Amino acid sequence: MTGCGTKIENAYDTYSTDYINGYNGSNYFASNLCVTNDVNFGQDNMQFAKTAEGAGAFNIDTHQVLYSQNLFEKLYPASTTKILTAYIILKNCDLNATVTVSHDAANPGHSSSVCGLKEGDVITVQDLLYGLLLESGNDAAIALAEYCSGSAEEFAKLMNSTAKSFGATNSNFVNPSGLPDENHYTTIYDMYLIFSNAISLESFVAIISSQTHDAAYTNAQGAAVSKTFKNTCGYLTGAYTAPENVTVTGGKTGTTGEAGHCLVLLSQNAKNERIISIVYKADGKKDLYSFMNEILSGFAN
Repeated sequence: MTGCGTKIENAYDTYSTDYINGYNGSNYFASNLCVTNDVNFGQDNMQFAKTAEGAGAFNIDTHQVLYSQNLFEKLYPASTTKILTAYIILKNCDLNATVTVSHDAANPGHSSSVCGLKEGDVITVQDLLYGLLLESGNDAAIALAEYCSGSAEEFAKLMNSTAKSFGATNSNFVNPSGLPDENHYTTIYDMYLIFSNAISLESFVAIISSQTHDAAYTNAQGAAVSKTFKNTCGYLTGAYTAPENVTVTGGKTGTTGEAGHCLVLLSQNAKNERIISIVYKADGKKDLYSFMNEILSGFAN
């Protein structure tokens, strides 16, 4: 592929099986994607649209964009970052392998969301994934990144190359957890691309659809430790109820001061069509779920 007379290295192969799961060899790159431009639509009569910076809804079975609100604006993803982290681990690592939690992983920073790991804990990759996606543990994110790539910094390089392979070219990741950094950002549309690849993995869907997970591991002294990881998604905790005819499968939350309240969600409508819906930078948790319900009731059916 060339542009302006110069060869573009690593250009996308528009007739490749490498980027989108489910490609059957007879369609081009975007044939299985929900494709749109940067024009917003769907905000009319949406009471809570003004409470969030960006949002989108995508029917991944009919390949339609159902709702569009600043889909291509660069936003902070907070812990929805962990969707990409989990995808990479599930694709590259042995879930039964054990990981020894490092000092850095056990101390991810003040006010971090953690699942309670201590330095020297020995825990399986699978249990770490549940701690990552259910409890949104930044400690689990660092432990997994170090196990996979040797360091969180090296893992971030893998995150960026993986995101670009999905077509998510307006994103940049510098850590596996979503801790605030001005160089750590994505867009609603890029997160749709990342999440749609993640949910192609049955193991990923099994995790995000779990209300709780009982983890059993050992501490630095070899003593047994038992811990129950609980899902932070309000639909799975029962704190919020989805609209009629919408069945929530699961999703990933994220919250920081810079990112606001975020939610990436997978659900099914009455026709059993799969819907990805995303809200970023909502003013508060109640507004987040109220807005998500407006999107689902107005556009998912």
